[in-house]
Amino acid sequence: FPNNLPFSPPSLFYLVVIALEEKVIVSKLGDNATLSCIYRGRELHLKTLRVYWQIADDQEECSVVHAMISGQDNESEQCIHFKNRTQLFWDRLENGDFSLLLLNVSKSDERRYKCVVLQKTEYTRVIHRAEVLLSLAASYSQPILSGPIMNTDSTGEEATFSCRSDNGYPKPNVYWINKTDNSHLPPSELKITPHADGTYSVFSTLKVKATSTMQIECSIENKILQENLSANYTQEKQSDFSTEGDKKKKENGRGAQAAGIISIVILIGLLAVLICWLWRRRSSKPVSYTGNE
Repeated sequence: FPNNLPFSPPSLFYLVVIALEEKVIVSKLGDNATLSCIYRGRELHLKTLRVYWQIADDQEECSVVHAMISGQDNESEQCIHFKNRTQLFWDRLENGDFSLLLLNVSKSDERRYKCVVLQKTEYTRVIHRAEVLLSLAASYSQPILSGPIMNTDSTGEEATFSCRSDNGYPKPNVYWINKTDNSHLPPSELKITPHADGTYSVFSTLKVKATSTMQIECSIENKILQENLSANYTQEKQSDFSTEGDKKKKENGRGAQAAGIISIVILIGLLAVLICWLWRRRSSKPVSYTGNE
């Protein structure tokens, strides 16, 4: 029998062995969640029923999530955290549906709950029990893949990629995949940052040997929501591929070409000056005439 029920049971009380219904409910942060509790017995009369939704952890100081007694909500024992956030489906109660609507769920609502339904006729008895595990989740944003950034070191050319995704829950699985053979690559860095609202951002980097046919995928997996978001990079044309070393070689080649052109221009200028000087010198010599007067 459940502990911490917020009432004093009558002296005549019978305990019936009830098969426990257990369910896992997945809800997104900020959404409304329906905690299932359905009794498939005979017709019911609300005036004879007591319905209690409680936190299943008996160590909680306050455990009452919602209570209905004789067809009326009873908030006298309800935990402050759940005030104005819970509702029963009144049009379904007489059909045995005692599910609870929990509004605007937050990370602190992620726990196990129990539903206990009691019926009072000649005596009070438990006619139904259920436990619900509420798991919360939030979709991650579409990952943004940046790079490659090319570097040259003693081992050769290296390409660095980075991948970022935000505002998800719970912590994700992050995969780097070489799409040329679908092999998994170990990340060089993985950083998961929590936010005040309970969600996470993830940032990861990958360093690989640079090739002219790189095909890299970053994948963010949310297991609870069964979501797998990915971003891809494909190096399609070899002519478009250049490393930091290639860039330096091209720059050096352009520099040498420019220096050669400048040298030719200077040489032509010097030759022009020399020709001009020689022509002026020749034209400046005095002319002598001889002959009889």
